[in-house]
Amino acid sequence: MHVLLCPDSFKDALSAQGAADAMACGIQRALPGAHTRTCPLADGGEGSLESLIMATGAERREARVQDALGRPATATWGWLAEERTAFIELAEASGLQALTPDERDARVTTTYGVGELFAAALDAGAEKALLLLGGSATNDAGAGMLTALGARLLDAKGQELAAGGADLARLETLDLSGLDSRLATLALEAAVDVDNPLLGGHGASAVFGPQKGAAPEVVDELDRALGHFADVSAAALGEDDRDMAGAGAAGGMGFAARAFMGAALKPGIEMIMEQANMAERLAEADLVITGEGRLDGQSLAGKTPIGVSRAGQAAGKPVVVLAGSLGDGWQACYDEGVTAAFALADGPTSLEDAVARTADLLTDRCDSIARLWHAAG
Repeated sequence: MHVLLCPDSFKDALSAQGAADAMACGIQRALPGAHTRTCPLADGGEGSLESLIMATGAERREARVQDALGRPATATWGWLAEERTAFIELAEASGLQALTPDERDARVTTTYGVGELFAAALDAGAEKALLLLGGSATNDAGAGMLTALGARLLDAKGQELAAGGADLARLETLDLSGLDSRLATLALEAAVDVDNPLLGGHGASAVFGPQKGAAPEVVDELDRALGHFADVSAAALGEDDRDMAGAGAAGGMGFAARAFMGAALKPGIEMIMEQANMAERLAEADLVITGEGRLDGQSLAGKTPIGVSRAGQAAGKPVVVLAGSLGDGWQACYDEGVTAAFALADGPTSLEDAVARTADLLTDRCDSIARLWHAAG
């Protein structure tokens, strides 16, 4: 029996690798002769860089950058020297989790540090980069990143704009003459797990701004500012990407990656599975077990268990999903290749207790799955 264990992280409980290891313990406890292979995954959000590094054996590198508030910080990125490929996670430089709730202000947070990560990758000789867009504290449509890479954003008096999305309302001139020329030959893929456009009721500011500290009146201010930035950008570039699916990802970074860097926007789980050679791993497996903290109807938008299940279905492999909880609409996942899905809880329990016991619960569920598989075989 060959079992492929490829979960995402269980938020606040286990990393993806920790979850995979707990699953493997359960399989081995029930069937000591089984062959288990772990492949921790992510969907472009939290933990994606770590999953890519572990799946590919990339070198872990560090760069000194500015965080979302312009403070000095150290950010990790990944480097595949033979393939001249860099892995860049936006949250490493401009992540929401690095800020306290009182520090979160979507008007002024900046993606400048992400530009510094790109500069480090280009200095290393990168010819390709994978950009992971989850977990941002920013709503500046990538303006900070562009500034770090040599672009100049000027007001009516020819002065540099302040950092952040709000000041984009004063943008008069977008000078791209100093933009790093190496970007022209950089093949870029950006991982997105949302399909929001840049603007409007479903855009970056309205949907994601509140979690970054934006009150309702600030959401409107930011949406207008990003709309003005999109207008100026379209005039400068001769192309308008504001309505593209995924443009609103990471506070509009999807827009900047596409419009200014020619990025191909892809579901994060597809990008990471490709790098992890998932097709080869699936070919060897008899059974696939994946999972994350919650499975519900929204998971169909591109979460890890659904990406794995779709790939498993295409390969003719059964896929079991283990989730901390099953939410509204989870049954729709059966149409996406899920063979069976189970919640982890073994009885009435508090969230705190369930989080503390996640590893043991994963081990127990995989023990039961292995016994059932063996009996059915």
